[in-house]
Amino acid sequence: MLSTICDLIPADHDYPARTRRLELLRRVLDGTLYDSLPYEFHEERTPGGEYIPLRKRRPSVRYALARTVVEDSVALLFSDGHFPVIDSPDRQVRDAIAALTRSTRLNSIMTDAALRGSIGSVAILLRVLRGRIFLNVLETPFLTPIWEPDAPDTLKYVTERYKVSGVQLASQGFAIPDADATYWFMRRWDNVWERWYDPAPVGSNQVAMLDEKRSVRHGLGFVPLVWIPNLPGGVGEDGGCTFQAAIETSIEIDYQLSQAGRGLKYSSDPTLLIREPVGLDTNIVRGAANALVVSEKGDAKLLEIGGTASQAVLDYVRMLRELALESVHGNRTEANRLTAPASGRALELMNQGLLWLADNLRVNYGDFGILPLSRMMLHAARLYEIRVEGKLLPPLNPDASLTLRWPDWYPPDPLDRQRDAQTIEAMINGGLLSRETGLRILAPAYDIENISAELARIKGETLE
Repeated sequence: MLSTICDLIPADHDYPARTRRLELLRRVLDGTLYDSLPYEFHEERTPGGEYIPLRKRRPSVRYALARTVVEDSVALLFSDGHFPVIDSPDRQVRDAIAALTRSTRLNSIMTDAALRGSIGSVAILLRVLRGRIFLNVLETPFLTPIWEPDAPDTLKYVTERYKVSGVQLASQGFAIPDADATYWFMRRWDNVWERWYDPAPVGSNQVAMLDEKRSVRHGLGFVPLVWIPNLPGGVGEDGGCTFQAAIETSIEIDYQLSQAGRGLKYSSDPTLLIREPVGLDTNIVRGAANALVVSEKGDAKLLEIGGTASQAVLDYVRMLRELALESVHGNRTEANRLTAPASGRALELMNQGLLWLADNLRVNYGDFGILPLSRMMLHAARLYEIRVEGKLLPPLNPDASLTLRWPDWYPPDPLDRQRDAQTIEAMINGGLLSRETGLRILAPAYDIENISAELARIKGETLE
């Protein structure tokens, strides 16, 4: 069914196959996969009386399974209580990164990146404007990364190229000779420049000319983009899609639910069949509002769908949902089955599949996203005067060690906290653990951001 629907979506052969693949996955995520189908689901025949097959109709029910799985996994990854703490043995670096995390809204940026990147990959652009650092999330269907030959994990440059109408370009201040034409928009980031190019008409052999007015020299010494693959097992520069294994089943669910809804509507307004005596034509009349009088040899019946058929469809859909969520490690628990509050450990066991998915995402969006982005901000702070929360950042070591401290998947209950506190206290008293390390272990559960400041306050209260 997926290939049939994709064949009905117009393909632009000026773009590479990668762009079309990512765009189709984005349609699934956004719920717009069926928008190109020519008929509504209730349209059974064309004006000429020709039957319309289901594959050409847009489902009347759209179960956003892909979006649900992505949002659940991202909530476990980067929601307010799950965002990691960026730690470093260098106190100045640690405090500066904490301030930059707040000022750049890094939590919100990474949440947006994980949502958009669920189709395979995402990029985050770093810019320094008027002494402040700004981060922007860029979707990757129209981005092409080129890596250093002798350093495959380092970007050489990234090119953005896509089609845009002349009207849109003119509204942005570009000198466009023909506003009704379509143009290629192009810009490129390397380790020194963000180069913009004059729009070139689609189909022409015109060479893209540098737009010196809009080009900007950032001079950072590295490409100010972080390229994040979504999951292991992708294609080329893209990671694996979060929901790809469930797409076919999700489409089946949409059509089955649409058919069930269609059957229920017909049952609410059944078809009336009047059978006249032999030799007379059969009349079919919609609705059963009027009383009927038939001849001695005739009769009347209401044609409707039995409830068992609808129930069978719903049972089938439930099974499909279970299979689809299992294939993408989604959350299969139902809140209405929980009769009492569950502990954090119990919730982890119930949602083990979803936790495995979020754990894989932690690797790519943490080690390949947050950490290199933090290091870029440290490098930028050495080249530019960066002000954060009204203060000028001091000279920082961009090569300082950086690690991520992730919180527990689910907050511990009071009994869990008591056991943790007793264990850590016993290890500190036994000389097996330092007080600072013990505080670092407890910090996520008690929302302690600055370990050094907390230790200083503890020391001050002890002296009193």
